[in-house]
Amino acid sequence: MLPQDRLDQITQRFAYLEARLNDGPSPDEIASISREYAELKPVTEQIARLGEARRALDEAQALLSDPDMRELAEDEIAGLRAELPALEQALRIALLPRDAADGRPAILEIRPGTGGDEAALFAGDLLSMYRRHAEAQGWQFQLLDHSETELGGVKEAVARIEGEGVFARLKYESGVHRVQRVPETESGGRIHTSAATVAVLPEAAEVDIDIPATDIRIDTMRASGAGGQHVNTTDSAVRITHIPTGIVVTSSEKSQHQNRANAMAVLRARLYDAERLRADAERAADRKSQVGSGDRSERIRTYNFPQGRMTDHRINLTLYSLDRVMAGDLAEIIDALVADHQARLLADDGV
Repeated sequence: MLPQDRLDQITQRFAYLEARLNDGPSPDEIASISREYAELKPVTEQIARLGEARRALDEAQALLSDPDMRELAEDEIAGLRAELPALEQALRIALLPRDAADGRPAILEIRPGTGGDEAALFAGDLLSMYRRHAEAQGWQFQLLDHSETELGGVKEAVARIEGEGVFARLKYESGVHRVQRVPETESGGRIHTSAATVAVLPEAAEVDIDIPATDIRIDTMRASGAGGQHVNTTDSAVRITHIPTGIVVTSSEKSQHQNRANAMAVLRARLYDAERLRADAERAADRKSQVGSGDRSERIRTYNFPQGRMTDHRINLTLYSLDRVMAGDLAEIIDALVADHQARLLADDGV
């Protein structure tokens, strides 16, 4: 636990920022002051709760000398002593360093892996799962690019998700998702194993990533899809190639102007994510040991349909509620991943 003088410094800093916001900071200052204020607010709230509990404990202990109040004081002391460890732990977690990207919208990318048509069908199931989860959280889910196989599976899907704490919650979903089930395409009833890859990237603003016009090539092309008059007559799809890295992104909605904006947003997110991973690799000798490291090749989860079982291999979590998981109920899984990540940070930092 940090010493009291350090906690007092945090409280004083928060009070100063609050006063500055009330005074009306200049346009150049308001963004940075608001950001720091928002970061410190949950910390100061936890400091206040802990302080109140400690003061209440002191007051209760002072009543032990009063025979009329002794029994009541002993009950209150027992309750407060039981409550203090949880309050201290909550403050330790609030003091942990924050990922600067946690407050950003997320770019979700899903692609089939090994398994042919069944992998593409499973990729489509994952897309539906994340869409339902976003809806349940009250997040905005916007499909930026989507291409299907003849059987209705997903060749590639890219979506933008915006809302409170989106990237902070979904960043643990990056990796290889494996499925074990009898495919719709299998007549013999045999269980197959296939996979799909999920990447969750923080959305990058133009100020984060500068992409010179000379570094990109933009092509327009006929939108692909299941057919229909509009798709067959509109050259609206946009493909952007980032020449230095070879990264290619596409967007195939109805508006060519919107497609260009969507594709640039995805390109910025991929370049920003690559820079974040490079910086993280310099800070951590073995990033694969960290939950939520973003390693796209790591098998993170298995969905076993015959047994109704979902297993997250990073934290050895198994749930026999696969139907709810596929319906978008991911809260228990994500909560467990967040708690494990926080425990690792606490152990590493000695907070």
